[in-house]
Amino acid sequence: MHSKVVEAKIFSSVESLFHTLNQWRFSQKKVVFTNGCFDILHLGHIDYLTKAADKGDILVIGLNSDRSVSEIKGNKRPINNETSRAHVLASLAFVKAVVLFDEPTPYELIKFIQPDVLVKGADYKIEEIVGFEIVKAKGGEITTLDFLSGYSTSGIEQKIVENHSKS
Repeated sequence: MHSKVVEAKIFSSVESLFHTLNQWRFSQKKVVFTNGCFDILHLGHIDYLTKAADKGDILVIGLNSDRSVSEIKGNKRPINNETSRAHVLASLAFVKAVVLFDEPTPYELIKFIQPDVLVKGADYKIEEIVGFEIVKAKGGEITTLDFLSGYSTSGIEQKIVENHSKS
């Protein structure tokens, strides 16, 4: 896939995001940050991401690298590689940037981006969210969003396995 529109939203490092981030800041855009694996994009992800995007002007997604997904989810994941996952996310009109990170948490990414709003799923307590203190110290907002019931990548994966074993 070689869409200039999509590829312009994918950043391989925080340093490559520096110029674009400064442009948003200069234009006084409200930057929202969230992160995750986003392995098989489904309605639950879209619901979560659109609600996150509604919290500001610019939605930046920290995307776990393949290596970090495997560490978090096990050696059978990710199902889709980081390039595919980044392109799918960047193709969404409301997503303005996708930044890959290889560390166990997006702490350094959040420290660099200094988002105005930090968003995670409601399965986290606000004080447990990585980067909470960075955003709080600058007077930003930390918020959690409920997940859309019945949608998860693990659930989809399980359904595929069950359906395959029946045939």
